[in-house]
Amino acid sequence: MGTGLCEVLARAGREVVGIDVSEAAARACVAALERATDRAVARGKLTRDDRAGVLARLRTFPDLRAAADADLVIEVVPESYEIKQQVFAALDGIVRPDAVLATGTNALSVTRLAASSARPERVLGLHFFTPVQAMRLVEVVSSVLTEPPAVQRVTALVRELGKEPVAVGDRPGFIADGLLFGYLNQAAAMYESRYATREDIDAAMKLGCGLPMGPLELLDLIGVDTARTVLEAMYTASQDRLHAPAPVLGQLTAAGLTGRKAGRGFYAYEAPGSGTVVPDAAPSAAGAARGVPPRPVEEIGIAGSGTMASGIAEVCARAGYAVTLAARGAEKAAAAKARVAASLARSVAKGRLAAADRDAALARISAAGDLGALAGAGLVVEAVAEDLAVKRRVFACLDEVARPGAVLATTTSSLPVIACAAATSRPEDVVGMHFFNPAQVMRLVEVVRTVRTADDAHATVREVCAQLGKHAVDCGDRAGFIVNALLFPYLNNAVKMVQEHYASLDDIDAAMKLGGGYPMGPFELLDVVGLDVSLAIERVLHREFRDPGLAPAPLLEHLVAAGCLGRKTGRGFREYAAARR
Repeated sequence: MGTGLCEVLARAGREVVGIDVSEAAARACVAALERATDRAVARGKLTRDDRAGVLARLRTFPDLRAAADADLVIEVVPESYEIKQQVFAALDGIVRPDAVLATGTNALSVTRLAASSARPERVLGLHFFTPVQAMRLVEVVSSVLTEPPAVQRVTALVRELGKEPVAVGDRPGFIADGLLFGYLNQAAAMYESRYATREDIDAAMKLGCGLPMGPLELLDLIGVDTARTVLEAMYTASQDRLHAPAPVLGQLTAAGLTGRKAGRGFYAYEAPGSGTVVPDAAPSAAGAARGVPPRPVEEIGIAGSGTMASGIAEVCARAGYAVTLAARGAEKAAAAKARVAASLARSVAKGRLAAADRDAALARISAAGDLGALAGAGLVVEAVAEDLAVKRRVFACLDEVARPGAVLATTTSSLPVIACAAATSRPEDVVGMHFFNPAQVMRLVEVVRTVRTADDAHATVREVCAQLGKHAVDCGDRAGFIVNALLFPYLNNAVKMVQEHYASLDDIDAAMKLGGGYPMGPFELLDVVGLDVSLAIERVLHREFRDPGLAPAPLLEHLVAAGCLGRKTGRGFREYAAARR
């Protein structure tokens, strides 16, 4: 962090004094700046003369007295009250009376640190994100003691650096880390329980949510010990069990396995500081089975006529499978096939599909108005409404019509798969196959096995996913599976932030996009998903895990009760020009 700040400030034309008690660290900082500016010259983004100017603007020293003439001092020493308070106490006797003192903490109380200074009115938080050179977000944190002119000065500087300042109050984690670290903690706990492998957890969140890194990869980058420190501070303030550090974080920290910087954390790396992952003997998820041959599947049946059903039908037909789309009545089945035809036509118009391939895919799809047409399918995928009673009726019917040995899959995103299986006389043939919408685009499929699912039924679904070009991740049969179990508590906590008047919708969305690399802010995503759908999933999670921290935010419940469901109704957390049809 210190090295990144030195580079950003020096390249912005500021005179920079880098201070570190370690001469090796100071040399490494200068060397990093030399390498970065050399690359910039090679890419034509910096001239040789400009590079020389940048390097001349950085001077390093081993003593805090070098900061005597500074207008702004930013400390980014380890996350320890004792160490940071020692730094602020020493600076009191060194810097000018008008100098602003900033802490780079992302976990500790800025107010508590300010109170240890003789000039608390000039102490604030300045939370940059790593890598500083690339991340645009900076959280400007005011304590109850901070004077507005100090905030205005650093906010102006942040903008001059080309960054996006977001003003926040003093609480552990602020906006971005306050939302991010609860999610990371739950992912660590999920891995610790062997619910899913580290690779599947990370792949699920990258492919299912479009995140740049999986949560366990990110923990290794941040530092497992750093994450644990942040979570301890958050839990002390909130007493929310979602913030209580997962035991595995403490165990890895105690063992010195703190992530990339140590060469090992959740993953093993080529060397300390390297980002190259190397194989190791990590434990597999409970219940995972490999090497079991799949059952033969030549025809795939789809029970349903909605968007998900037609999307899955298209994907299967394009992969070469014979597909039967069965709905409640011939008219609905025909409409579902017509939806597939329209989607394929759009792909042809965009040059993504040849006309001949479109015609071949359509020819593989048969539409039927009765579930009896699915009798010959080796795999039947149920894609009806997310209502357990409806799904159980469909599975009871499939139990009668599907041939012996056929695998029966449900696309549920939140309901218990075993409850669907219990509606049949062959629960060993039932598995979850959670596609993400739109199925034609999203590569992820969560493969959910119950306590009764046979190994070859599970293997069959994984093989079909491979043939469809999908990335299958394995998980057990519990609410939310991987993605929703990690995603929706994060969304719920964002709603609580607004409900508590800690930050605005716009600031929270900006913080998560610019500071966390999320493709959409939480409120943008909630309005797209639908507030009613989100509330239903959060209620399922709360009911299953009985954790008070998972209780749906009252603000979300009130908006749903008022009919403000998001884009589809024209109003959710934000207002839209017209309802989405």
